[in-house]
Amino acid sequence: MTTAAGTLTPITSRIADAYLHLVADGDEAGATELVSALLADGVPAQRIIVDLIGGAQRRVGELWAANQWSVAREHAATAVGERALAAVAARTTVHATRGRIALACVDGEWHGLPARMLAELLRLDGWRVDFLGASVPGRHLIVHLHQTGPDAVALSCMLPTRLPRAHAAITACRAAGLPVIAGGPGFGPGGRYAERLGAQAWAATGEEAVTRLATNWPPRNVTDLPLPENEAFLGDEEYTHLVRCRPQLIATAMARLATVYPPAGDYDPAQTESTSEDMGHIADFLAAALYVGEPDIFLDFVTWTTTVLGSRGVPPTALHQGLILIRDQLVDFPAATAMLNAAVRSLPRT
Repeated sequence: MTTAAGTLTPITSRIADAYLHLVADGDEAGATELVSALLADGVPAQRIIVDLIGGAQRRVGELWAANQWSVAREHAATAVGERALAAVAARTTVHATRGRIALACVDGEWHGLPARMLAELLRLDGWRVDFLGASVPGRHLIVHLHQTGPDAVALSCMLPTRLPRAHAAITACRAAGLPVIAGGPGFGPGGRYAERLGAQAWAATGEEAVTRLATNWPPRNVTDLPLPENEAFLGDEEYTHLVRCRPQLIATAMARLATVYPPAGDYDPAQTESTSEDMGHIADFLAAALYVGEPDIFLDFVTWTTTVLGSRGVPPTALHQGLILIRDQLVDFPAATAMLNAAVRSLPRT
C-alpha cells in the first residue's frame, strides 16, 4: 500500500503551525505554496493530506466549538483547505491499477472536505475515483452507479442526523449489487451503525479505508449476502411521527417559549431564528436516535451541545427549556420521552 511511507511523520509542529496560520488568515496562495514546497522536498502526498490538511481541519473545528472562530471564518478556512488539497492533487499523478469506486457524501451531508481527502488517498493508491461531492441525493447516486458500474461505493456521513438517508443509499446500493464501505463519525463509535444499516465495511479514517479496500475487498455477489439483523425495525412509528410533525413541534415550542419569555423592547429577530434552529437540532438528533434505536446518539448530542453553548456563555437552563418544550409534546411516545428525560437528567445543575 502506497500510504505506508515510513513510521515517522515528516509534518513537524512548526510546519503545521505555519499552515494553520495561513488557513486562519484565509491565505489560499500561501497555503498552496506551502504544500507545493513540501511535495518538492519529497514529503509524501498522503502525509500532507492526512497530517497537514486534515490536522488543520480538526483544529479549525475545535476553534469553532470553543467560540474562538466564527462560522464564517471556519468556512473560509475550509475553502483554503480545499484549494491546498487541489494543489496536492494537481502535482501527483498515479495510474489507476485497482478498480473503480464511487465516493459520495450522503444526502444532506455538506461536510465534503473529509470525503474529498479520502478520494485523493484512494487515487494515490491506484483507484479510479468518481468523487460525487457533498449531499448527493440517493436517486442521482444510483443513476451514476448504473451508468458507470464501479466495483464499490464509499459513503461519508459526518452527522448521525443523516443516518436515515444513509440507510436508504446503502439499501439502494445493495439492490444494485454493489458493496458499500462507510466512513465518518455519523456512523457511531467503531462504525456500529454502519453494519446495522447494511454497509459491508466501515473505516474510521481515510488511511484505514485505503487499507481495507486494498486487502481482499470488495466482496462479490452482494445481493446474496444476508440483510442486517433488525433492519425491518428501523424507522418505527415514533420516528415517523416525529419526522412528519417536526415543523409543528418547533412552532409549538417557539410559541410556548414566547409566553414564558416574551420579547423585550430590544428584541432581536436573529436570536429567535437561532433558537428555532436549536429546536430543530433537538428534533433531528432525537429522530436519528429513534431511527436506529440508539439513545446514545441523543445523549452525545446533548453533551456536545452543552459544551458548545457553555463556550458561548449560554447556561444549561436554555437547553433544558428546549428539551422540556419538545418532550411535553411527545408524551404519548415512550421511547422519545425516555430519551428526552435521560437528556434532561444529564444536564449540569445550575
